[in-house]
Amino acid sequence: MTQLTDLSGQWLGLKERVCVVSGAGSGIGAAIARGLSEVGAHVALLDKNLEGAQAVAKEITAKGFNALAVECDISKQDSIMVAAETVRAKLGPCTSLINNAGLLKPGALEEVSIEDWNVVIGINLTGYLLCSKEFSKDMFAQNKGSIVHIASISALHPQTRSGAYSPSKAGVLLMSKQMAAEWGPRGVRSNAICPGMIRTALSAKFYEEPGFEEKRSLVTASRRIGEPVDIANPAIFLASDRSSYMNGAEILVDGGLGCMLMDMVPRPGYNKTN
Repeated sequence: MTQLTDLSGQWLGLKERVCVVSGAGSGIGAAIARGLSEVGAHVALLDKNLEGAQAVAKEITAKGFNALAVECDISKQDSIMVAAETVRAKLGPCTSLINNAGLLKPGALEEVSIEDWNVVIGINLTGYLLCSKEFSKDMFAQNKGSIVHIASISALHPQTRSGAYSPSKAGVLLMSKQMAAEWGPRGVRSNAICPGMIRTALSAKFYEEPGFEEKRSLVTASRRIGEPVDIANPAIFLASDRSSYMNGAEILVDGGLGCMLMDMVPRPGYNKTN
């Protein structure tokens, strides 16, 4: 796996840019924050779990990079507004926003409570909108900016018994396109990434089960489970000037899981995923 530390901040055009990452206290968000700092960006790490964000920020600053941990509940507009003012005061106006914070509350559709449904929609979809509305103010003032939404392969293929997760992520994809169409003329780009199977703290226990990782790996063309850095790399590219003509795009980063359907259909002597 190649990390973006091999590339210069000047090549990406992110040196001394202010980049905001939600859900940056762990997993994919933390990997994105680390990668952005390593290419010279000033990074604001937003997370409801302030201790987690502070730990990642401390790790980043220990390497000589600039990072700021900010407590923020993205389901609450007031919390986002306070966080944005803190970022502006301490780092400057935002030039790139990576919407990453999210959660899953499992349950079959006939069983899921409306409370759980609304909580997931409120963070995974409405939270992305609220952050985008607030931080885009800085981008509109500069007539330039990039918003990257971390969606999911579950936005394209329903993940059963996962409550509102798939619908919320599908909503992110269409919202991203609508932002691109409405905000593109004002200099603000909006793109989305759909991760496949990524090893994070939430899924780590699954892989402790004997044979589980091998079974999952077999249904990807790359024959491996993704790591947070595999999502961080394209996210940083989309946040940068190198992707300046990409707007309204959806990038599937799944190790080839999406192209394996026919290989999973039993054909004795041909396929190796069964």
